Amino acid sequence: MPAVSLYAEGEEAMLALGARLATLTEGQGIIYLHGDLGAGKTTLSRGIVRGFGHVGAVKSPTFTLVEPYELGDKRIFHFDLYRLADPEELEFLGIRDYFDGASLCLIEWPQRGAGVLPKADLDITISPQESGRALLLQPHSARAEAWCTALCAA
Repeated sequence: MPAVSLYAEGEEAMLALGARLATLTEGQGIIYLHGDLGAGKTTLSRGIVRGFGHVGAVKSPTFTLVEPYELGDKRIFHFDLYRLADPEELEFLGIRDYFDGASLCLIEWPQRGAGVLPKADLDITISPQESGRALLLQPHSARAEAWCTALCAA
């Protein structure tokens, strides 16, 4: 499937898109989030995590590198690799334990973990626009293709 382009006008639209993605993923997969500082990666992640019922704060784990969320029978791991100096640091974190196939991993700044991170199901590139965000979704697996197909149908 080719890449899918979407547009989210404002924060509420980004949160709603995240909630829709939460429903579609059913709490499993790997999503890479690309974009400059302030592009909306954490806002989209917040929408996804809240889509599973989380009501507390969802902030970027810039200093902790990963923030786990246990929501019912779902496990979501939100990574922010912005401050990562070397991809090998992920090995000390036990990074491979997070990718068990039974959880959803959201990874901001995935290029900083190149060579250590597993392949993404879905790459999302977010670009700020005048009144919202342009999102380019590139699926790399059959399940991500299904997610994109459902998003386009909505």
